[in-house]
Amino acid sequence: MAPTTRPGYRLALCATALALLVVLLGAYTRLTHAGLGCPDWPGCYGFLGVPQSEAQLAHAERHFPEAPVEAQKGWNEMVHRYFAGSLGLLIAVLAVQAIRRGGRDGQPLKLPLALLALVLLQAAFGMWTVTLKLWPQVVSAHLLGGFATLSLLFLLSLRLSGRLPPLAGVLPPLRALAALALLVVIGQIALGGWVSSNYAAVACVDLPTCHGEWWPATDFANGFHLTQHIGPNYLGGQLDSEARTAIHLSHRLGAVLVSLLLLVLAGQLLRHGRPRLAGLLLLALLAQVSLGVANVLLHLPLAVALAHNLGGAALLLVLVLINYRLRVPVALKVDNGLRLVARGSLRRTG
Repeated sequence: MAPTTRPGYRLALCATALALLVVLLGAYTRLTHAGLGCPDWPGCYGFLGVPQSEAQLAHAERHFPEAPVEAQKGWNEMVHRYFAGSLGLLIAVLAVQAIRRGGRDGQPLKLPLALLALVLLQAAFGMWTVTLKLWPQVVSAHLLGGFATLSLLFLLSLRLSGRLPPLAGVLPPLRALAALALLVVIGQIALGGWVSSNYAAVACVDLPTCHGEWWPATDFANGFHLTQHIGPNYLGGQLDSEARTAIHLSHRLGAVLVSLLLLVLAGQLLRHGRPRLAGLLLLALLAQVSLGVANVLLHLPLAVALAHNLGGAALLLVLVLINYRLRVPVALKVDNGLRLVARGSLRRTG
């Protein structure tokens, strides 16, 4: 371990790996249609695990007659909850340690506390996902929260590692481009979550056309109607074909926009003498685009769909890394701050 590594680094790194696993388990739960495998929260039919004995099954049938026990789907959901709960405990430990250290010696304080607040919000979204019966808005927000948790834990690991100082000679336009790329990728992930929560992944099964047309019949008004009625069971989706086609096409167009922007960013990184970051970005982009194409042509096989979720996470983390390496050095921030204070003093005394 490098001597500059700060306390808590290993725990943060473990939490990051666990967060990635939780994201994948969440995707597996959605893709296996197990989001309502347990009709209650945080238990399953009132138990800590899926009902198995005759007495437990009778209890489930008596209290949840509208939701027959499907053991495999129930376990898919509960395993996800177990790991998510473990992640919450790790984040709580990180927050407690940060409070005890009080931000001394460059120890982050706000970031662990923000992560604790986020994981508590994620628990609430997990509950609402079940109680609101997979309402797309909540499912999409829950997915975004998972990616946000993963990203912030990775950022915390980077800050605690002490191994990756800011790159020298980075111009503000490159920083702005990297920040824009991060925001656009987050938007594309949100759009992917909307595709998933509305079961629009196979709305188009051909490429580059959709239903054999370059622009098939679409219904964007209903596809992006964000005030959908709360109440019906959204398992399998409630939208018609044209609305789902609109969502799917939007995700495709978003992928084109993201790809072009990331290619420009990779080119700028190469121009500024950062071939490793550029190569990492291009590799993550190529993998994600390839998996997206395979999802369509192979009609969403489970393994490829899971890999596509993993690819989205990887692309996001690469952009977090790039923005972290391109950040303004602390010394420069302090120097600029002192200059601003000095200018203010001169104005007051002038």
